[in-house]
Amino acid sequence: MRFRPYSNHGKPRLAVELDGHAIDLHDLNAKFPHELDDVIAGGPKLLADIAVKLKAHTGKGHAIDTLKPRFPLARPGNVYCLGLNYAAHAKEGGHEVPSYPALFLRTRESLIAAGEPIVRPTQSERLDYEAELMIVIGKGGRRISEEKALEHVFGYTLFNDVSVRDYQRKTSQWTPGKNFDRTGPVGPVVVTADALPKGAAGLRISTRLNGQTLQDDNTHNMMFPVAVAIAAISEFATLKPGDLIATGTPQGVGHARKPPLWMKPGDTVEIDIEQLGILTNTIVAEEA
Repeated sequence: MRFRPYSNHGKPRLAVELDGHAIDLHDLNAKFPHELDDVIAGGPKLLADIAVKLKAHTGKGHAIDTLKPRFPLARPGNVYCLGLNYAAHAKEGGHEVPSYPALFLRTRESLIAAGEPIVRPTQSERLDYEAELMIVIGKGGRRISEEKALEHVFGYTLFNDVSVRDYQRKTSQWTPGKNFDRTGPVGPVVVTADALPKGAAGLRISTRLNGQTLQDDNTHNMMFPVAVAIAAISEFATLKPGDLIATGTPQGVGHARKPPLWMKPGDTVEIDIEQLGILTNTIVAEEA
């Protein structure tokens, strides 16, 4: 199932895509929730109820391109991020290929919805793109085994782990460069795990900047696949429904190019993941 959270006259709504249209859940059943968080909390039974109503639905629904995207979750949990998860990306940045995932956290204030502007801060012009697959946790747990890890995935979405590179390089910890306000777009859809290949493997992932393809790889090449990432994080942290895990970016980022290529105000950046869709945002300068 493809869930599309959207805003209608400032009110949160939730649709599910069917045959190229978006069907509002309230058009299927007035008791269905308008937040994806509540769908996740409803578990397999609610998903099954939605599927039954969707199959019986006869209306056309909304044109997808008329809906204003909003952030996929109203109450997102922790945001865990993997770095250096594609060998070629690690090498292009001058890093050794890691034997354990490079992990960091992002704040909620650093994240935005699809279609919202990415804000280039006044402190830096070194704004870089990073196409990433993002996991949406559906069932919590601690010390989750790799064998059971995929049972904890609700679905997947798209993420652009936009980085302010000079601030990222100030220390060995990447927190400053990864957490400027309003720099990390997420969405516009969440696709349930059962609608994608196991572990979301084998999906083409790419970035286009002003129409030019700059990253082009496949999620099959992740060194720490989805199950491994969940197992590693849950060794030290209790995962909860609504937590998000970004799985790292492939090679082709702007800072590794010669000369470096930075995003600037007026640019349009697109993250494209096979079977998930396209996440599109423009760049604006921070207001002084």
